[in-house]
Amino acid sequence: MSTTSRAIERDVRYHPNAYQFVYAALRFTQQYLNRSVSPGMENEEAHISGVELLDGIRAFALDQFGLMTRSVFLCWGIRSTDDFGQIVFELIDRGEMSKTDRDQLTDFFGVYDFADVFDRNYRVEVKRAFSK
Repeated sequence: MSTTSRAIERDVRYHPNAYQFVYAALRFTQQYLNRSVSPGMENEEAHISGVELLDGIRAFALDQFGLMTRSVFLCWGIRSTDDFGQIVFELIDRGEMSKTDRDQLTDFFGVYDFADVFDRNYRVEVKRAFSK
């Protein structure tokens, strides 16, 4: 059984998909920022701050769910960036994610408003749709 599966089984605070999404968003963010862990690379070099992760979560969620993002997050029990902080720090407490001395739960508090970034400011990328 994978570490991700064990983490999901032990906690019922958020939907299991929320935990899987955070892991996927972390990988997405590391790749986007060119900080993926590679052989010979220190984990500190691949570290993603809370604000960077939340920005990656925003971008990844919009790519995956589009205008349905808020609805999906609500189904998972996620209502604000604070909830993502709770998920990340639950995973840190279990030893399934790591943090630096500078990282704090409060780094995730009130970073952006879901209604703004997922609804009001949503932009449809038409270049891909009409490029053929």
